[in-house]
Amino acid sequence: MSSLPLAQQVPRIALTGATGFLGGAVLEEALARGMVVDALTRRDQPRRDGVTWMRGDLADRDALDEIMLGAEVAIHVAGVVNAPDTAEFVAGNVDGTLAALEAAKAAGVPRFVFVSSLSAREPQLSAYGASKARAELLVKASGLDWTIVRPPWIYGPGDRDTLDMFKAARIGVVPVPGGGGRASMIYVHDLARLLLDLIPGGEFVTHRVFEPDDGRARGWSHVEIAGLMGMAVRGRRALALQLPPFAMRAAARVDRALRGPRAKLTADRVGYMLHPNWVVSATARPPRAIWRPMIATPEGLTQTAEWYREAGWL
Repeated sequence: MSSLPLAQQVPRIALTGATGFLGGAVLEEALARGMVVDALTRRDQPRRDGVTWMRGDLADRDALDEIMLGAEVAIHVAGVVNAPDTAEFVAGNVDGTLAALEAAKAAGVPRFVFVSSLSAREPQLSAYGASKARAELLVKASGLDWTIVRPPWIYGPGDRDTLDMFKAARIGVVPVPGGGGRASMIYVHDLARLLLDLIPGGEFVTHRVFEPDDGRARGWSHVEIAGLMGMAVRGRRALALQLPPFAMRAAARVDRALRGPRAKLTADRVGYMLHPNWVVSATARPPRAIWRPMIATPEGLTQTAEWYREAGWL
């Protein structure tokens, strides 16, 4: 870890996605460290010490210019995870990243930390992964001092994407992709800490692509994840209902019919969920001298289930 307090090294952060799941965790951690944050928001937010909210989004160049002004680092979290077509993924993840890069360069922001996705490793599997891979190329060509972070499965308090699996675990059966696939996981607050720990840059993190996780070698099987969710929700393991590809695709059509644009299981998401290996590369983990995970996945899932209950989501 750096010997100087981060608040002294980086007095001002430009943050996109601050009102979302991961971005909100980054904001909370930054404020806990005494940092000053300029953040985009699409709607009015309550006033908070240490935060200057700027009304706008990634398509609003004036708003982007404003949050970048005076910042010493941009942390670009905002992006599109679910979309009905490729064009929306491109607009949110490719065009949006380009706009953030251009605003950072125009404002003289030297450092850029970009949240990509492990799905960028296999861009042929989904429009989402392809859009993140294209965005990574833009970051690498920007001329800025950059670091790219490719998270695996992010979960934790406030996560709506994993909520349906917890609800299923409550009744004892969790649908998962069949085929024996494995995935790495990371608790949202551990990931937030990493993004802030990367702020100072330096030879060990500059121009590097990192794949962080909970530290478990070879990740977790889908069967293990279902079991852990059952333990978190009801104190005993849930069964994993392993769905073949045709059933996954059918479930995506049903979810689309029932929830429309709010569907969580989209056809695009099924494309990468069926891939058997979403385990981070051991050689791409962040240096332990910079960061290491603090929350083991069984503990994190239990904390998440407790948060869901307290929030009335579960």
